[in-house]
Amino acid sequence: MNIETICTLRENFRLRNIEVAYFDTLEEVKTYILDKVPAECTIGIGHSATLHKLHVTSALLERGNAVYDKELAKDKEEGKRIKKKALLTDWYITGSNAVSVDGRIVNVDHSGNRVAAMTFGPDKVIIVVGRNKVVPSLADAIARVKNVACPLNAKRAGFNPPCVALGRCVDCVSGERVCNSLSIIEGQSEPDRMILCVADEDCGF
Repeated sequence: MNIETICTLRENFRLRNIEVAYFDTLEEVKTYILDKVPAECTIGIGHSATLHKLHVTSALLERGNAVYDKELAKDKEEGKRIKKKALLTDWYITGSNAVSVDGRIVNVDHSGNRVAAMTFGPDKVIIVVGRNKVVPSLADAIARVKNVACPLNAKRAGFNPPCVALGRCVDCVSGERVCNSLSIIEGQSEPDRMILCVADEDCGF
């Protein structure tokens, strides 16, 4: 990412009460998270290929944090209970499907737990993205979510809506549809609640 894009991104989010922290690598993001998040607090994890690559859940558990990550569940019912507990944690850490330079964070969810926690519940939120998630505008962000992230995430999760074969959204009503909740974060009412961590490498869908 060039310096002009980084500065524009940071300023546009600052005006919307969202802090932007920029890093050269994902490993630097992991170090930042472990330094930023207190060891005694509770943490919710929003499932993310980027966070999986970071191994952030295991790092937090090893140092003694209470971590609510549905990937640790033994079955679907336990996963649902964990997702509910994650809504009321001190910190919530997740990825994002797309971020626009003009200052929006766009996500689509299957069950809605991740976008719910990002919007309200946890006291603090950290969102981690790679440079491949950064696009110029809100319209570009929505297009990326529907035509890039959703087909790839559906395939990864074992679902088979039409977009998996077509590689683009057709606004289906399939029972296999994964894009049930579209969220656009335009800003924060609390200036210190949300931190967007951007790594200068490609990661996630």
